[in-house]
Amino acid sequence: MNIHEYQAKELIKKYKVRIQEGIVAETPDEAVTAAKKLQESTGTGWFVVKAQIHAGGRGKGGGVKLAKSLDEVRTISEQIIGMQLITHQTGPEGKLVNKVLIAEDVYYPGEHEPKEYYLGILLDRDTSQNVIMASTEGGMDIEEVAEKTPEKIIKEWIDPTLGLQGFQARKIAFALGLSGGAFKEMVKFIYSLYSAYEGSDASLFEINPVLKTSDEKILAVDAKVNLDDNALYRQKELAEMRDISEEEPLEVEASNAGLNYVKLDGNVGCMVNGAGLAMATMDIIKLSGGEPANFLDVGGGANAQTVEAGFRIILKDPNVKAILINIFGGIVRCDRVAEGVVEAYKNIGEINVPIIVRLQGTNAEEGAKIIEESGLKVTSAILLKDAANKVKEVMANTVGA
Repeated sequence: MNIHEYQAKELIKKYKVRIQEGIVAETPDEAVTAAKKLQESTGTGWFVVKAQIHAGGRGKGGGVKLAKSLDEVRTISEQIIGMQLITHQTGPEGKLVNKVLIAEDVYYPGEHEPKEYYLGILLDRDTSQNVIMASTEGGMDIEEVAEKTPEKIIKEWIDPTLGLQGFQARKIAFALGLSGGAFKEMVKFIYSLYSAYEGSDASLFEINPVLKTSDEKILAVDAKVNLDDNALYRQKELAEMRDISEEEPLEVEASNAGLNYVKLDGNVGCMVNGAGLAMATMDIIKLSGGEPANFLDVGGGANAQTVEAGFRIILKDPNVKAILINIFGGIVRCDRVAEGVVEAYKNIGEINVPIIVRLQGTNAEEGAKIIEESGLKVTSAILLKDAANKVKEVMANTVGA
């Protein structure tokens, strides 16, 4: 589960991570009020107005701007709130900005030149250990740094039986070229951030940039946090941070129906039981000349209700030109799935896209017979190759139509 920057900062602040202070606002009036409060509490005279959406690259898209007065806070907030912000992570449709974070300006003049760093924490599945990644190239896309200058990526793996050790935090701070007070501040920052990562059951922390200010404070200017969905049952306070408006509506609907669904950009909808089979089905669709329109796993207990819910969700995607249902009857019987397909088809009414149903496993032949004798516009297949050929045929007819 992704959360907004302002929520992520509130979270890490509870673990004594120093942050760029800010107040969230949903209207220009609230933005000005927030700026006044910041002025009183921090003494800042300039402010940063930041669009709050679940996507990176906000600055390049015009969603992060510096305001040098309260009047500019109002003007910029009026521009950003309600805009459709397009970044490299939103896609061409962009995302609607419903709120902004009014933050203090932390790039103030002083004895030293401010310096930006990158710091991230995530699980390395190859080693089954958390890894802390750091770089002197803060403020840049870490993927670009890794591609062009991989030697600038510092990695430190954490043994889960020991936890983060003092020498590891010092090693990272030293590798970043820090010394004196800034070195000590960074060591504290890394310790506190790692505590926040573990304490919140996160799957990703990304602080970009981590700033060394002109007076050598170390603080988080931005914060991207992804929480492990499987741990939200014990993180009820964090689960309440979910912003459904930032999520794909069809994915929200699928989640409410107990389905695992991810919308893609293709033209062939697929409904499968099991994540591995779903991946294989998506490959088959591509090899057949189509493009998968979604990942949809109905789980091991597929029945008429889940099949119908899956149908309705897939059909709401206007790009879908055909649907491939690929079910392996292990836990669930194929004839029950076939009955569910027929029942769902009748409940939904007229369906104007071709449907191919491939059933294999327990009672596969009985299931195919139910499909064939239903009188509906549904094509059945038993072998995966047959299903692939029928998808290819359907897509050829679609292209030629």
